[in-house]
Amino acid sequence: MHHPSRYLSALLIASHLSLTVPCRALATDTTGQPVTASHPPAAPPGILLAEVYQPGIALTDYWVSEKLDGVRARWDGKQLISRGGNIIAAPPWFTEGFPALALDGELWLGRGRFDETSGAARSRQPDPAVWREMRFMVFDLPHHPGTFDQRLGQLKHISAPYLAVIPQQKMQSQGALMAELDRIMGLGGEGLMLHRGKAVYRAGRSDDLLKLKRHDDAEAVVIAHLPGQGRLQGMMGAILVEMPNGQRFKIGSGFSDEQRRHPPTVGSVVTYKSYGLTANGIPRFASFLRVYSDF
Repeated sequence: MHHPSRYLSALLIASHLSLTVPCRALATDTTGQPVTASHPPAAPPGILLAEVYQPGIALTDYWVSEKLDGVRARWDGKQLISRGGNIIAAPPWFTEGFPALALDGELWLGRGRFDETSGAARSRQPDPAVWREMRFMVFDLPHHPGTFDQRLGQLKHISAPYLAVIPQQKMQSQGALMAELDRIMGLGGEGLMLHRGKAVYRAGRSDDLLKLKRHDDAEAVVIAHLPGQGRLQGMMGAILVEMPNGQRFKIGSGFSDEQRRHPPTVGSVVTYKSYGLTANGIPRFASFLRVYSDF
């Protein structure tokens, strides 16, 4: 599995893409109330990132929770900030009651609603109807000096109308873990997260945080659009992409008709899912997920 944080900068430079510069939000909600942020960050917040779960670890050392397909966000005590350092223009009533301390979590509308969540988080004019369905799902206290076990104890005391703490549980065996994965997948979920109980919060990727899914996902650069045939005549049939190691392959599934009419631009970075690699190192059964963004 490849991690965008390790090579995305090189891909963006090679593809002549520009990075988003953190900026002040200048939105109003539908009542005309300003949702400006008074202290935009100078740089993206340092966040804890996950490695991929491998069997054989001491499971009892970890807390297990559902992996939410939402938009990662940091509450800095005053405003919501994306992992890319952008102010999220949430309605003031949404964050009312949030504590004056840093929280790490995800904005989440529910399983299978990532695109809606992402659109709401990016909008400078928040739609109250959408935000009333949104929750800020909290899973950590990034500035707390203690272990995750200790941070969980503190999280239990945090509450607000549009804030929820992600449930955590212990698994005693590999069989129990995989049964929980099957249960979550059956509900339309994405997978599981495992958080080491004795770990302090440290930004960057480490095995203090692990992710477990039935498929792999990774990023690649769009090199070309390949024309569709038959029912897809006149639309994009597949995209040709390039992996960080220079290997190229096609992705022809996972697209809606609208995405085929307006495919990811050449030079953009896309996220795809696959199920291992072929003998030639090509992702097996690769399918498009979304255009990658470090928003």
